[in-house]
Amino acid sequence: MTIKHFSIEYDAINSENTFTHGDTINGRIILEASKETKIQSLIFLAQGRAEVRWDEHYDQNHYVYWSDEQYYDVKHHILREARRNGTEVIGKGRHAFPFSFKIPDRKIPSSFKSSIGKIVHKVKAELKQAMKITKKAKAHFTFVSKADMDIPGLLEAQYGCKDKSVRFFGSGTISMDVHTKRMGYKQGEALKVTAEISNHSTRSVKPKFILYEKRSFFAQGHRRVHTKKILKEKVEAVASSSKETVTRVIPIPRELPPSILNCSIIKLEYRLKIHLDIKCASDPEIKLPIVVLPAFEAPAMKPLPPSAAVVFEEFGNPSQTPWSTAPQQQAAHQSVDDPPPYAAFALYPSITDSKRTAL
Repeated sequence: MTIKHFSIEYDAINSENTFTHGDTINGRIILEASKETKIQSLIFLAQGRAEVRWDEHYDQNHYVYWSDEQYYDVKHHILREARRNGTEVIGKGRHAFPFSFKIPDRKIPSSFKSSIGKIVHKVKAELKQAMKITKKAKAHFTFVSKADMDIPGLLEAQYGCKDKSVRFFGSGTISMDVHTKRMGYKQGEALKVTAEISNHSTRSVKPKFILYEKRSFFAQGHRRVHTKKILKEKVEAVASSSKETVTRVIPIPRELPPSILNCSIIKLEYRLKIHLDIKCASDPEIKLPIVVLPAFEAPAMKPLPPSAAVVFEEFGNPSQTPWSTAPQQQAAHQSVDDPPPYAAFALYPSITDSKRTAL
């Protein structure tokens, strides 16, 4: 085997190793040869894709629902099939082929992963040699979409009310009015909620505050929904024939992934549910939408000098500079099989019906 090692890596631009719209990712393709070797082509690719897929069973029938979206697909020939009768000769040893890729500066959903859907951003490399299987390498990077301040109602106060009559094991009515200052909050920010509870019944009620996530997946006219509790808090019971105003400050966890509202097949939403626990009766509840915004924006990286990398835009005509075998910089991230984590929280394509490409 003449190619002993083949991988792709990129450099971090911040302590959390995340990227956003318009950022430039610099890195290199690493190739190590045991002797002088002929190469047909070396290709760099960058892709942002989403895919959902799940199975359902009805009356002994098996159904598969899937869908996909593609946000960008960049391809650039670092070594073309045009030299020395379609080959390029590289010497023995370790070679580093620099690249520089600018993420499209438009609305693109953040990295995400679940058991039935994922949004993946990655850089890839493909090495072709005559009469040999194409070698492939990839590295996922965590993309965090910038805060979208154009979401309708993002900065508006949220309000909900509920009335309930108590008939079993008691009598009377209970009403609840809930307020929050706005719908959008950054990671780590405090959410203040006020609940006005009027208990004109013979039963005591106990308010509960629950912050939960809602994951929705869409494919072929069908929807799959998963919910999960994030925070839960109980307060003292409101006694019979009394009125009380309850205020709670709920911190949005800093590691909570931002809401995903700009993908048509995957949505990550959050809700604040306030409900009154009444024994032996159905609990009245109010749900208010919460949008989690990213708490930071990755700084733009200084571009490399023209002689240091192959620089190309998202869909422009690439301009190629000669590849280099100079010593490489310290890489912040190596090629991996799974997407990297976003901070301390584990996060987490176009595909045709006849050919499905692995993420």
